Amino acid sequence: MNNIKVNFSIKDLENLTGIKAHTIRIWEKRYNLLEPNRTDTNIRSYNLNSFQKLLNISYLNNNGLKISKIADLKEDEIPVKVREIASRAKVEDHAINALKMAMINFDQVLFYSTYNNLLENKTFSEIFYSVFLPLLNEIGLLWQTGTITPAHEHFLSVHIKQKILLNIERLQILEPRPASKTFVLFLPENEIHDIGLLFINYQLRSKGYHTIFLGESVPMQSLTDLHEFFDDITFISYFTVYPETNDIKTYIDEFSDLLLKKGNTNFLVLGKKLADVNFTDAPKNVQIFNSIENLVKTL
Repeated sequence: MNNIKVNFSIKDLENLTGIKAHTIRIWEKRYNLLEPNRTDTNIRSYNLNSFQKLLNISYLNNNGLKISKIADLKEDEIPVKVREIASRAKVEDHAINALKMAMINFDQVLFYSTYNNLLENKTFSEIFYSVFLPLLNEIGLLWQTGTITPAHEHFLSVHIKQKILLNIERLQILEPRPASKTFVLFLPENEIHDIGLLFINYQLRSKGYHTIFLGESVPMQSLTDLHEFFDDITFISYFTVYPETNDIKTYIDEFSDLLLKKGNTNFLVLGKKLADVNFTDAPKNVQIFNSIENLVKTL
């Protein structure tokens, strides 16, 4: 079955653009900015062109243009005005909108051209923090609300992951620091969201550290094998969906008992699943972080 979304409700547009449905209705009625299709019961439906136009209108409005001035622009003048402002204004917002359009249309050319334009003035790390990370957070919410399909989310995630892997590959010429600690990066069982962990791996490699990236859904018991090869280990994990909130403390306690008995072994953990857990009594050698950036700064 074709599950790709090509028509959007007014609530979908609200979720995708951040513009309230009430405001969209006013802009339609007062300025004729959008022309939705309507069902027999008068329910609005919007196509991809309407979505793209609303993204552009939102961008112009957020950059100081009054909605009445935007309404005076001809249809083909709106994207031209967007490019004009984006060339001299904050590029992150425009890039995020462009990447949303690339995702909705499964447009690889738009993804790569947007990314390459960002590279002209930003490092890869700056792009990840200022564009990819906010976009991924937003995309997660859009998927949860049914505004986009899993295919859209996977399209975007795979392309971002490719960029991280490419940048890691470029670092392989760097030799790990002599006799340095080893960072072992893994996701707990059933956890598959590895983009954040991949980026941390990139940051560690860029600092010259020795890393072992084990990836998704790794049984805790199997990590004991690492102690046979390395004396100074820092484990890093990222909890996005698993373990379940009620099981997180138990998981960390068991991890501590099994893997952190050596004084030079540590466990760094982060992820949105940790937000509702109180860690005032976290085991020794366990550190909890609220963001990738904060974790990287400590290394």
